[in-house]
Amino acid sequence: MPWLYFSLKPKLLSWAKPWQEQVQAEFMALETVSFGQNCFIAPEVNLFAEPGRDIRIGDLCMIAADSFLHGPITLGDEVAINHGCSLDGGRVGITIGDQTRIANNVTIYAFNHGMQPGKPIYQQNVSSKGVVIGKDVWIGAQAGIVDGVTIGDCAVIGMGCIVTKDIPDYAIVAGNPARIIGDRRDKV
Repeated sequence: MPWLYFSLKPKLLSWAKPWQEQVQAEFMALETVSFGQNCFIAPEVNLFAEPGRDIRIGDLCMIAADSFLHGPITLGDEVAINHGCSLDGGRVGITIGDQTRIANNVTIYAFNHGMQPGKPIYQQNVSSKGVVIGKDVWIGAQAGIVDGVTIGDCAVIGMGCIVTKDIPDYAIVAGNPARIIGDRRDKV
């Protein structure tokens, strides 16, 4: 429950903050990962960031247990990634804007395999266009986002959506494939 970290009283922060600094230092010693100020990273997170595939995490971010992140990935400030998410930046990367919230078991893949007949999938060339997610986006549980997609600022991606095309600012989408069902500005 990483969000509980940000509501800890000073007495509990006296041991929790040094513990978090140690967790983050261990990641930075092994991988090309950088953390902003006051982040919470569960020790059970799997971060893979070799040179050229860095993971950059902004201030006040939180990443819950059992998530898998393979760079290149850039998180803005105050981004939350819930448990069990899988993000792979391919060659081009995943960029996520400030204050975006990602629910559990979301998958975001910034690469794709070729599908030419007569050649096994694992031997196909891999392409990568990248994924860009705007600021203040809410991505519901078990959604999937494929390579080449841009999601605009303030969009809402419904639970279980498979996003295969760009989503405009403020759009509310649902379904598989995702389709626009509303506009967040109409929710007063």
